[in-house]
Amino acid sequence: MNSGQADPVREPSELVGDPSGAACDSSATEDARVASGPMTCRAREVLQRVGDKWSVLVIDLLGQGTMRFSELHRAIDGITARMLTVTLRGLERDGIVTRTIHPVIPPRVEYALTPMGRTLLDTIGQLVAWADSHLPEIEAARVAYDARHRCE
Repeated sequence: MNSGQADPVREPSELVGDPSGAACDSSATEDARVASGPMTCRAREVLQRVGDKWSVLVIDLLGQGTMRFSELHRAIDGITARMLTVTLRGLERDGIVTRTIHPVIPPRVEYALTPMGRTLLDTIGQLVAWADSHLPEIEAARVAYDARHRCE
């Protein structure tokens, strides 16, 4: 039923740099999505994948060499088996990780970085090193923030 009000129409130029993500909205035209500037929908999807906390840890670990699921699961504190499965599938889908099933009983499944995945190691290594080296400062900042905002 039409209420008599016209739906708002966005011009592609209005969508450039739109932080709301409207340019990625499925109702947006293909032209609008293409015109969304340097942070395209597809780039955002990839950055969401490689930038989430679990993917960063998985990529960092696989940078040390091929690992089995159980090795990854033991090495990543706090990750559930389901979340590790979802993370590995997404990284495999994006061409960052390979999954190799060895035909033995029981089946042995190994994960490794692809050549493209290895190109992320320097960047992720820097991010992990930065986090490690700034943990005391971050903790102090959190304590100070919490103390300031406790009364609110």
